[in-house]
Amino acid sequence: MTCTHCGRRPASAGNTLCPECLAAGAHPPFAPAEPPLAPLPGALPGAPSGAAYDARYAAPFALPPGLALRSPVGLGRAAVTLLALVAVADLFAVWADALQLDSASRGRTSDLADIATGLTGGAQMLTLLAATVVYLCWLYRVRVNAEVFDQSGQSLKRGWAIGAWFCPIVNLWFPRRIVLDIWNTSAPRGRPAGHRLIDLWWALWLVSLFAEQATARFDGGADAVWEARVMLFADLTDIAAAVLAALVVVRLTRMQDHKALAVPFAPALG
Repeated sequence: MTCTHCGRRPASAGNTLCPECLAAGAHPPFAPAEPPLAPLPGALPGAPSGAAYDARYAAPFALPPGLALRSPVGLGRAAVTLLALVAVADLFAVWADALQLDSASRGRTSDLADIATGLTGGAQMLTLLAATVVYLCWLYRVRVNAEVFDQSGQSLKRGWAIGAWFCPIVNLWFPRRIVLDIWNTSAPRGRPAGHRLIDLWWALWLVSLFAEQATARFDGGADAVWEARVMLFADLTDIAAAVLAALVVVRLTRMQDHKALAVPFAPALG
């Protein structure tokens, strides 16, 4: 080994300097600083949770095409906001129903009640359409995330997360089954995932759905009072169902966000 100070004479045993440089009191040069370590994949200091969430598992895991862990936080917030607007529109519809019930019980018509019913009906339709689109986008997102967590825990294909709502007969229980599977898979390990919130939401949703369909059988006249009562009941039930649906979105989004941003895990792919 050549002396690290003069670079000409051989270094003495057990040292990096030659005897002449040691006698002259020379010191070995400082070692060059090592390059900094590259950050771990997904470690994004200062980035929002959603960005870290989307990038965290992109590099470590080779997932099949079309299967990726993505943040449901943004879609969850949008879905909750629109569900709240649905509940507000239903609340105004309850006021219109009360006007209709009052006029029907008096055996007369009311222009104010008819105008209120028309306006609130349009508001209900618009808010429900917007909430449905965003909710289904959120549901598909959390369904794919659940497949990353544990593919074997999903009893139905991911396409049913959207299609189940539009297929007659099966739309009475398939959506609930899909949400239950996602809920169980997203729950923290070692902690049971109770289904009471989901069961109550789904029961109220079915009741409000059947109540709205029942109003189509009324043709006014002597049935005007009963029609107003059923519409009032349907709108009240729909408010409760919208609130519980928002709570399901909040709870499920929070569970997935916490699980994905916790200690890195190897996804179960069946």
